[in-house]
Amino acid sequence: MNMHEYFRRLFSYDGWANGQVVAAIRASNDRPARSVKLLAHIFAAERLWLERLKQEEQSVAVWPEFTLADCEAQAQELPQLWKQHLQGEGDLAGTIIYKNTKGENWTSRRGDILQHVVMHSAYHRGQIAADMRAAGFTPAYTDFIHGVRQGFVE
Repeated sequence: MNMHEYFRRLFSYDGWANGQVVAAIRASNDRPARSVKLLAHIFAAERLWLERLKQEEQSVAVWPEFTLADCEAQAQELPQLWKQHLQGEGDLAGTIIYKNTKGENWTSRRGDILQHVVMHSAYHRGQIAADMRAAGFTPAYTDFIHGVRQGFVE
């Protein structure tokens, strides 16, 4: 498997896992506010990094005030945007120059950014799972191997 295929699979997993979290939050009777806030941050960060890779202006705040419906819309749109982007992604070792949200200039390898996006989202999905469990709800089961075994990850 080459690196482009590797990242395609990781983003396939990421889209599936984010969708599972949306569904778990939707199924809870009293939607935990912190879980929705963390989920909104996942989607905003994914969009922000995609915009950086495409050398576009930032369109959302890093910690947006998304509703669960907003998150559902992001869960539908972002996997397709990432899939399109990954089909045209060239040199993964190539770098981009961008400003972070503090206005600081940075240079990062494209492949490192892709890895970061998936790891960042997984980290916050873990926080959401802990938050939901603490609130008495059943969190989504988003383990990578589960997604692969069940055929949810291409």
